[in-house]
Amino acid sequence: MQLVIVESPAKAKTIENYLGKDFTVLASYGHVRDLPPKDGSVRPDEDFEMDWEPYKDKQSRIKAIADAAKSADRLILATDPDREGEAISWHVLELLKKRRALPKEVERVTFNAITKKAVTDAMKAPRQLDMDLIDAYLARRALDYLFGFTLSPVLWRKLPGAKSAGRVQSVALRLIVDREREIEAFKPQEYWQILAKMEQDGTEFDARLVRFDGNKLERLSIGDKAMADAAKKAVEDSRFTIEDVETKPLKRNPAPPFTTSTLQQEAARKLGFSASHTMRLAQGLYEDGAITYMRTDGVQMDESAISAARKAIAERYDGHYIPEKPRHYATKAKNAQEAHEAIRPTDFTRDKAGSADAGRLYDLIFKRAMASQMAAANLERTTVTLRDPTGRHELRATGQVVKFAGFLAVYEEGRDNKDDDEESGLLPVMHKGDSPAKKDVLATQHSTQPPPRFSEASLVKRLEELGIGRPSTYASTLQVLKDRNYVRTEKNRFFAEESGRLLTAFLERFFERYVAYDFTAGMEDELDEVSGGRAEWKKLLEAFWRDFKPKSDEVMERKPSEVTEELDEFLSDFLFPPKEDGSDPRACPNCADGRLALRGGRYGAFVACNNYPECKYTRPFAQPGGAQETGEEGLMGEHPETGEEIHRKTGRFGPYVQMGEGKEAKRASIPKDLEDFDLDWAVKLLDLPREVGNHPETSEPIIAAIGRYGPYLKHAGKYAKLQTTRDVFETGMNAAVTMLAEAQQRGGKGRAKAEPIKAFGAHPTSGGEMKVLPGRYGPYVTDGTTNATIPKDVKPEDVTEEEAIRLIDERAAKAPAKKKKAAPKKKAAAKKPAAKKATATKAATAKTTAKKAAPKKKPATKKPAET
Repeated sequence: MQLVIVESPAKAKTIENYLGKDFTVLASYGHVRDLPPKDGSVRPDEDFEMDWEPYKDKQSRIKAIADAAKSADRLILATDPDREGEAISWHVLELLKKRRALPKEVERVTFNAITKKAVTDAMKAPRQLDMDLIDAYLARRALDYLFGFTLSPVLWRKLPGAKSAGRVQSVALRLIVDREREIEAFKPQEYWQILAKMEQDGTEFDARLVRFDGNKLERLSIGDKAMADAAKKAVEDSRFTIEDVETKPLKRNPAPPFTTSTLQQEAARKLGFSASHTMRLAQGLYEDGAITYMRTDGVQMDESAISAARKAIAERYDGHYIPEKPRHYATKAKNAQEAHEAIRPTDFTRDKAGSADAGRLYDLIFKRAMASQMAAANLERTTVTLRDPTGRHELRATGQVVKFAGFLAVYEEGRDNKDDDEESGLLPVMHKGDSPAKKDVLATQHSTQPPPRFSEASLVKRLEELGIGRPSTYASTLQVLKDRNYVRTEKNRFFAEESGRLLTAFLERFFERYVAYDFTAGMEDELDEVSGGRAEWKKLLEAFWRDFKPKSDEVMERKPSEVTEELDEFLSDFLFPPKEDGSDPRACPNCADGRLALRGGRYGAFVACNNYPECKYTRPFAQPGGAQETGEEGLMGEHPETGEEIHRKTGRFGPYVQMGEGKEAKRASIPKDLEDFDLDWAVKLLDLPREVGNHPETSEPIIAAIGRYGPYLKHAGKYAKLQTTRDVFETGMNAAVTMLAEAQQRGGKGRAKAEPIKAFGAHPTSGGEMKVLPGRYGPYVTDGTTNATIPKDVKPEDVTEEEAIRLIDERAAKAPAKKKKAAPKKKAAAKKPAAKKATATKAATAKTTAKKAAPKKKPATKKPAET
């Protein structure tokens, strides 16, 4: 028997069918062991010895593999064709050695696609483990461990609120924070554009003013309304004649097939997918045999795939769409050690694969790969110049025409930021000497825009340009930043959170070298040297540790107050920028002689007055001094009934309103969903809770209020959640009664059975019907026996049957939690002597009292409990 080890159970069955009855294929379910998350797992003082610990939930898988290996004649390690796959094979091999379950013959095979030909061809060309790739894996894993486990304790002690730092994640965070700083420092400039609406032979087109009073106009040349009005009038008063019509041919070549990075970028631009969601879908398509391996730096396709693509093009389009020679692409990666072929369909006759999001991603991969082998697109760009009789004013119109679509008939690469000035509309036929009719003249005001915040696509692109990290790790890196709440995403753009800004400032001040872009990129180059067999991994670690450890120890010895003082100085320009009136930017707005400074607290940093506790002025860390001083008391007005003054303030936990002074003062936080907040809203908030009315069944009041977890309804100790702050004041009696009843039904024992969000067929192994159901802690998929949580970034309605099977199989593979044994019930006879004595004394006392009270002697009646 020959034993084959792969990573995924979904692949195992398919591959076993390809290989036949002489082969047994088992899945490792990914990595089988890792460094324990504790100090000492990597020991620099012992030549960087590393301790590895099997995953607890993989014990049954390891045992199954070891048992099968004992009776196998040959072990074939067929994990994924990249560095992580090589590492998994090595880990499996090491565990089998420890268990003395290693067959005599051990070989390694790799295949780039799960097709019968790819798998059987790979079995004919086995090799040994690539120790250079394994050394690179060990170096990378040790680096990340030493960086994180050395730096994180420093953060916990010196920077309250910080959770962790990572070698690549911290640099990615710095990119986001640096962009935020650029946006804040940006000062917009006003400019105007003059556009003439023209018409020629019934076709309208736009012409832009490019020369005024003999001067060539740049983008910012017309900087105010007065000049714009003068330029507009000059165009209105002039008659323009075509001076020149210039036509230039353009040729555009297709982009190469996808790499890991470009797939993540395009899926973000065109489909709105996060990097992690894209990789999860691609993994499923790969395991289904639809696409080649999805972690790759390579841009070329196999010769047989190129031939298949050209054949598919010929079947769909005429001969003009196929270039004379096949297209070949060269990778730009310095050391593309991942799977060497680009991401492509395994079968170019297969137009569709997967469903929902997986199907959309496959369509993207299919079209990109096919377009990469198609003819170039031929375009024609026309530029028309119009001048007035004096020659002092000039208009220009541009247009672009596609003469031959070529690859554009199938696919066009997306872009992150389009040029607003780009004109690609169709122009009418025009000749020198023509005088198109002028229909209207517009003067439009614009302002320069700051650089846009990073999207997932543009951030991945920037990381790749800088050589930071590797495409296969980008998805997990960005997910960590979100999970740690260092960043948030709005409309697919990254915003730096307060904790992320502070962490970046700390690292820049005390660990500047290790968050420098060139240092991190240089480290990646060194790791590539190791994977290429040109450098020793332990020497790389020695060089890193020699400088990093002393630096960490030095910062650890500093007092937290010293760290805060240095951060205060480092962030001075951001927190306390110069004021326009020349006054001291650190002057406290509440007291006469107080000065503001950065302070550290249990929940993070904030700005406070040094006259505390006499002056209690504070403002959030992330609000720079140049922003509106919402921490200063501002009188909003008087309460219409009580006449008391209402002030708006900002505390450590955000803005709030206050009515009255001292302990008797009423306060209410200002909700974030009230954009039109004014005195009326302040009065409403301070008057809470609101009585909606008495419940028609119980006659008890229904209360609407805002609590720690948001707006809610309350009645007789029962609660119902409201969606918005406005609902607190607008919800009527009927709606309130309905919501309370529904909330009680959901929370009660007899709640209605949840309706499935989606249903599939029977699970191939358990036979149970698979469903996607809503759960208390989020949606999950089940086959009636095993429940598997659906990842947060996956919509429950988008889960495919293949994904449902995979999630259930992965959950089932994990060892079930051990139930605690119930404590044995105590027997009545096992009571302590003291308890017996107390019981007897109590009984005796009761009997004596009864005798004294009774006038006549009656027969004693003993109860069982008193004996």
